[in-house]
Amino acid sequence: MTPAQPLSLHIVVYPGFKALEAVGPLSVFHYANVHLVRRGRSEGYAVAVAAQARGTVRSDTLMALEATEALGDGLGGQGGVLPDTALLVGARDIEGALAASPAIVDWARAAGPRVRRMVALCSGSFFLAAAGLLDGRRAATHWGVAARLQALHPAVAVDPDAIYVRDGHLWTSAGVTAGIDLALALVEEDYGHALALEVARDMVMYLKRPGGQSQFSVQLASQATAHRGMQDVQAWALEHLSEPLTLQVLAGRAAMSERHFRRVFAQETGRTPSAFIESARLEAARRLLESEAALPLKTVAARVGLGSEQALRHLFLRHLGIPPQAYRERFGD
Repeated sequence: MTPAQPLSLHIVVYPGFKALEAVGPLSVFHYANVHLVRRGRSEGYAVAVAAQARGTVRSDTLMALEATEALGDGLGGQGGVLPDTALLVGARDIEGALAASPAIVDWARAAGPRVRRMVALCSGSFFLAAAGLLDGRRAATHWGVAARLQALHPAVAVDPDAIYVRDGHLWTSAGVTAGIDLALALVEEDYGHALALEVARDMVMYLKRPGGQSQFSVQLASQATAHRGMQDVQAWALEHLSEPLTLQVLAGRAAMSERHFRRVFAQETGRTPSAFIESARLEAARRLLESEAALPLKTVAARVGLGSEQALRHLFLRHLGIPPQAYRERFGD
């Protein structure tokens, strides 16, 4: 049901917060308001920046934000006002931020059960974990600090790969741009698919990357490979997924013996050639299912180099636990 009144939303910051993680979601909610007004409706979000005290808060860049709301005690007292939704942003030095801003942990502990949605972006999940809110729950964070979050808080089921995770009224995300994905998901929950799509188009983004989607794209991983020959082979393979990509074919592209190619590829990429090709085909199939609603499954399978619709089904069940048609129904446009 569409909210009758603007939803109060606080972006919670502290010294050293990641600027883009605050500004990205702020932009999502701003554009949502713009489109609602264009439809002749009232703005949907009353957005404010909140901090331990009102005033200017410096980020990790030259940018600073003006906090117009004080967090107070998390119960709505001592100058604090509880919002409908609170978003805590992350920091590069999250453990330093935790040590410097213990009042935010106290506030999250008190406010967490009282707000409709408590959201942590990137390493902001450390605040929720320190407050005990994530115990026994799944949570996402930036891949670079996932192991540290798990070590510090073993009661949290950290998903080091997810773009974002929703567990009850608690939402957590991976880093930076994943916070924008999560913000779009909030808009879609509040005001529907069409509005979220309009906002995404304004920001030249996909409407959504599914929350369970990997933080690592195959294309990005291939570009990070240091060995130029392995880069070239991966780039070529990604452009020829519909073709047979045997070890013999790939090794031939690199002008290596199969044994030597397999060894170098694994050394440079951390995975076998066959695992890389399977991941690339899965990712390509997911993109087709998300964007091509009328494309038959057998055509999807053919385009990504799988021999049959059955092979496509087995691939999805093995990696995602759901068949391709169910994936399309859940995540397709």
